[in-house]
Amino acid sequence: MTASDLQSLFVTNLVRYNSGDRRRWRLIVGDVKVYSLATHAHCNWAVTPSGSASEVDAVERLADRLREDHPIITAD
Repeated sequence: MTASDLQSLFVTNLVRYNSGDRRRWRLIVGDVKVYSLATHAHCNWAVTPSGSASEVDAVERLADRLREDHPIITAD
């Protein structure tokens, strides 16, 4: 899984479960940052969502679930 694959997975799930359009959710999620496995051995990615409190909460709840299935990703 790459960073762009993970971003697409975020957007698809957010649209499916929270309504709204793909463009808006992509802007809220922002870029997926990939970190070195040397310093982040258990989960090497992070997102920094921006938007309303409920939108940020939706992204953070989804991030917690996606970390369970996809803790390690590669850069694009």
